[in-house]
Amino acid sequence: MGKYVLKRVLLMLFTLFVIMTICFMLIRMLPREMPTDKNQAAIIEARWEALGYNKPLIVQYGIYLKNIVTAWDFGTSWNISFSTPAWDLLTSKLPATVLVNLYSLLVSIPLGIALGVFAAIKKNKWQDSVISTLVMLFVSVPSYVYAFIVQYLFYFKLGWFPPVIKSLADAGGSWFSWTMFVSMILPIMSLSFGEIAGLCRFTRAELTETLTSDYMLLARTKGLTRAQATTRHALKNAMVPILPMIISSFIGILGGSMIIEQIFSIPGVGQLYVQSIQQLDYDVFMMDSVFYTFVSLLAGIVVDISYGFIDPRIRMGER
Repeated sequence: MGKYVLKRVLLMLFTLFVIMTICFMLIRMLPREMPTDKNQAAIIEARWEALGYNKPLIVQYGIYLKNIVTAWDFGTSWNISFSTPAWDLLTSKLPATVLVNLYSLLVSIPLGIALGVFAAIKKNKWQDSVISTLVMLFVSVPSYVYAFIVQYLFYFKLGWFPPVIKSLADAGGSWFSWTMFVSMILPIMSLSFGEIAGLCRFTRAELTETLTSDYMLLARTKGLTRAQATTRHALKNAMVPILPMIISSFIGILGGSMIIEQIFSIPGVGQLYVQSIQQLDYDVFMMDSVFYTFVSLLAGIVVDISYGFIDPRIRMGER
């Protein structure tokens, strides 16, 4: 198991290096845009000259990697937030992204699993047909479509929730205030619909297969009721592939939140990523690319390793 984890970590670092290299080369090939302010332009030019940004690309990349390893310096934002370190800019935007995604998971996981369990128990009945039809509908629609629908219904028609989230100043300076949570309900709903449908479909498929297995028949012949056999045996075995899927669901929500953050004006990492591309803020783009790539690769390792912890019979790396 230890050898497998070490191997996966080394492969993750190599993959991260390759993706970083490609992103760095592509973004540095784009033309530079200097600000109209002459003082700012002079500062940027001096900074680029000091960091060797006027040298060949391979030399620039070597300097960039050296700064990361030796000083944890991922560069500086010059267009989005003048003279702000890219790392500091990312960490300042991280709470909004993490909070919206966390709330979405807290809504999606129990609802998705509960609907999947109910559909599996009511297999081939009208309840199962209704849930399966709705699941196919919600899985097929992207999250940004839900964003426009919930904005139209709950803001324009009903006026229950604001169309965009509140700023920190309007929410009392706290991300965890009730005002901030209410303003996040619409983006949370937009991100949750697809994840609920995906978890429901996966749970139903796994639990349906488990309910028809031989050991479930044996449990029933020993005198257990259907409810007892389902909760004591079927659910535990069905959760083995479902729990790692929850981890991957976080990555799916995180990727979809880039567009959602634009629609609901969420000052998060996804909105920062889009701004870095639009404004050609090279170092911020690289910082965000590294962040999303690292989280995705790390989640893949955690999902694979979690199988061994959830089910002791599974041992990764064995022949």
